[in-house]
Order: sequence, then structure tokens, then C-alpha cells
Amino acid sequence: MEEKTCAQVFGAMFPFWNQLEEEDRQRFCRETRLVRYEKGQNVHGGSGECTGGILVKSGCLRVYILSDEGREITLYRLYPGELCMLSASCVLRSITFDVMVDAEEDSACYIINGRMFADITGKNVYAENFALNLVAARFSDVMWVMQQILFMSFDKRLAIFLYDEMIKTGQETIRLTQEQIARYVGSAREVVSRMLKYFASEGIVSNSRGGIRILDKKKLRELAL
Repeated sequence: MEEKTCAQVFGAMFPFWNQLEEEDRQRFCRETRLVRYEKGQNVHGGSGECTGGILVKSGCLRVYILSDEGREITLYRLYPGELCMLSASCVLRSITFDVMVDAEEDSACYIINGRMFADITGKNVYAENFALNLVAARFSDVMWVMQQILFMSFDKRLAIFLYDEMIKTGQETIRLTQEQIARYVGSAREVVSRMLKYFASEGIVSNSRGGIRILDKKKLRELAL
């Protein structure tokens, strides 16, 4: 990675950047590469491998877990400027479960060498504190997903997802397939289809090939609360 670009990117991203020795900053730059992924391409495949830290430059990544039966549960999504450390098991040995990371759209990512990052966090308390805080925040996201799956009714889970997507995109039409929604909410497509039909019968949404259009924001929000 070019040194000037590296300093700009990591100087803005990492609060510990100025606490590193010059040699370590140069090493960060040397051992970081820019990789482009096409929509649907796997970025990190689990199985305990150490891809390293993944910093999204552009696009969007989906982080999920995969059961033995092939069921996917989306944990969170990563947008430009966000960093995934769960793909770097060699950095934090306490990471004992595998995650999968796919490109949800055409994306460009900085891949930070995991071994190098582990060395730096091992000797720099500021870098270690940053990594631990980041992982703690992501585990909070994971626990929210688990709480929804274990303790919330499915109509509420789906309503929360649709409402959050509407707020995030600023659009009343959610341009996702039922299969994609099922992966995001950790359910089966058939279950999503039945619930969307129920929402449609209540005048909350309308279903079409172009996506799911929100008709009654107030009712949807009431369901999500």
C-alpha cells in the first residue's frame, strides 16, 4: 500500500496510529493490500483461517455464520470505513468460532496482514485496546441478533428488519429478494414469504418483483417496537 495513502487511511481510522513507532507504521503500509471483490464473492471463508483485518473502502460486506445444515444467520454488515476483526483469528486468540464474509455488492477492501497486526497489538497497548474494543462492539451486534432469534416473535423480527432497511436506505421500497431477507433474519424463505403475505393482507407492505414496498410506516413501526 502506498505510504501516503496508508497514512491518510489509517491515520483517520486508527486512534493508536500516532502511538506507533515509525517502523511499525511502515510495516502496516507494506503488509496491507487493496483487494477488489465482485458481488457475491467470498472474502473470508471461515475454517479458522486468518484472512486478517478487513477494512471496507467501498461497497458492502455481509458477515454471517453457517450451520452444518447450510442455514445462514447474518450477524452484521460492513460499510465503507468499517473494519472486521472476526476474520483475523490469529490476532485475538479468544475468537473461537468461524464466521463467513461475502461481498454484498462490488467492493474494495484493504486487507491487513493478521500476523503483523497480532505482533503490533502484542507490544502496543493502544493498538490492543482498539482491537479489543472493536471486537466487543461486534459481539454486542452478535448478541442482538441472537436475542432476536431466541426471544422475539418472527413478525417482530421481520418488522424490525424492514423498518431498519427503510430508515437506512431512505427508500420505501426494500430491493431485496425473499431469499436475501431470510438470510439476514436467520430464517427460511418460506417463513419470510408467509409473513410478508400476512403483512400485505394487513396493508403494511405490498410485494412485487421489484422488492417490498412499505405502505404503512406507522403500523410497521408499531410491530417493530
